Amino acid sequence: MSAKNIPNRIILPESQVPQQWYNLRADMRTKPAPFLNPGTGEPMRAEELYPVFCEELVRQEMDDDTAFIDIPGEILDYYRTYRPAPLHRAYQLEKALGTPAKIYYKFEGNNTSGSHKLNSAIAQAYYAKQQGLRGITTETGAGQWGTALAMACTHFDLPLIVYMVKGSFTQKPYRRSVIQTFGARIVPSPSDTTDAGRGILEKMPDTSGSLGCAISEAVEKAVTTEGYRYVLGSVLNQVLLHQSVIGLEAKAAMESVDEYPDVVVGCAGGGSNLGGLIAPFMQDKLTGKANPRVVAVEPASCPSFTRGRFAYDFCDTAKITPMAKMYTLGSGFIPRANHAGGLRYHGMSPILSQLYHDGLMEAISCEQTKVFEAAALFSKAEGILPAPESAHAIRGAIDEALLCKESGEAKTILFGLTGTGYFDMSAYEQYLSGTMTDEIPTDEELRAFEA
Repeated sequence: MSAKNIPNRIILPESQVPQQWYNLRADMRTKPAPFLNPGTGEPMRAEELYPVFCEELVRQEMDDDTAFIDIPGEILDYYRTYRPAPLHRAYQLEKALGTPAKIYYKFEGNNTSGSHKLNSAIAQAYYAKQQGLRGITTETGAGQWGTALAMACTHFDLPLIVYMVKGSFTQKPYRRSVIQTFGARIVPSPSDTTDAGRGILEKMPDTSGSLGCAISEAVEKAVTTEGYRYVLGSVLNQVLLHQSVIGLEAKAAMESVDEYPDVVVGCAGGGSNLGGLIAPFMQDKLTGKANPRVVAVEPASCPSFTRGRFAYDFCDTAKITPMAKMYTLGSGFIPRANHAGGLRYHGMSPILSQLYHDGLMEAISCEQTKVFEAAALFSKAEGILPAPESAHAIRGAIDEALLCKESGEAKTILFGLTGTGYFDMSAYEQYLSGTMTDEIPTDEELRAFEA
């Protein structure tokens, strides 16, 4: 199909909403390492995780072999209220850059939650309801996961307690209001409502918090409250499984216009959107069907891939969770307050960590001002205001397109636009006023948090 015949927006028919999730682990030559029990140092058994997570989610978490898992009908019914999500050809961005590259982006912000997070939220709330739980707890960084899970819990009439990173709680008052509108209880973290929170505050009374802190509090609250379990919006194998609908739809949409990406770019914090977007393309890479480059873009303020270590570490700050083998900056690392929001986690998905360690994907880090420069350019060209997290992927895609301009290569670039930025106007205001700064940890600071 010629470029002039490719529409600006490609939307698959409703019948092509994926009926199964794709489990990337089934095709990985080196499987992600198992969780370890921090007390015994032995791999965690399923029954040891049942007090924390829903039982069906534990089964999904530990399944390294089943390639495709059926999506339950009630979840599919909900997916059809906003899926398939559109794939856009970024004609105006290409023109603004003067690049011969073809740029596509999968837009996951076209639902009330404003992000891709709803894909896993509705699944996790469904399994909690099926198990007969009284409620669930979670953490949220920028607030997108908290919003999505609040929507999902409302749908299933399930109480929800959200521990929101204090820095984001302060920066994003409207995001927390949306979470509350959907009926969830929201607590700024670290707080004085848990032992973990009180311990962190005693050591760092003025801290802006981190996802690691919020996870500690949410897990503690879940395991100490009868009938509650904890759910997580990123990092875990089960979450990347649910998010595979992003990549499956993206691949099908590109195939409908006879396209295939040379480069796939996604932002990286815990790994949910990146893992979801790249899943079927990485499958092609692993099975020898194609060889796309996969590029993760993370904030320079929290550079887990590019400056972290591949090692077992706790998933939370208070060290009450199982240990995961991942790229990590150390469970005690708390990034300085910035607008990377949902990308402010000390570690990275074990699946993505293993792929990166095996040389199957690349990673770069970007400063905050350069990320917002890309976000502003994209907004002017394409008419969508991106979330700061997604703007990292935009920065990566723009840089790839500019390299094509220099070389004259007409590569096909796909990136994930997985969230809208309409609750992030204070960040845009700082960028536009010239008061935004770049917060990059020193080597000495990172060494202080090594596990």
